[in-house]
Amino acid sequence: MASRLNPYISFAGDAKQALEFYKEALGGNLSVHAYGDFGSEAPPGYADKIMHGMLETPGGFTLMCADNPPGTEHSSGNDFAVSLSGDDADELRGYWDKLRAGGTVTVPLEKQMWGDVFGMCTDRFGITWMVNISGQRA
Repeated sequence: MASRLNPYISFAGDAKQALEFYKEALGGNLSVHAYGDFGSEAPPGYADKIMHGMLETPGGFTLMCADNPPGTEHSSGNDFAVSLSGDDADELRGYWDKLRAGGTVTVPLEKQMWGDVFGMCTDRFGITWMVNISGQRA
């Protein structure tokens, strides 16, 4: 799979409803995973909250959404990120290294509970980036 760049929107607890609305409006296939779906104990109050949702439309749009993770507050300005994803580890690690330079790493690029390598950073201009490498070992 080639690397993809798409928006990633965060919600204050209503990501599932938003994704269902976007599916109704745009069509396509919806994939939704709650915090409680991964076999480990979800944080209190988060079992049904969306850890990751993705809508892929017939027109080729991809929209990713999630509820804000525990310990983070939802406010205007922190509700949007740019996501880079794919399975070319060298390419995506190269992007990661360049994007985090001069910025702040909030989640180190490492294997996550869903099995992919994932990291999140804020670049030197204040833009949040997520990098997800499918099916890689740390």
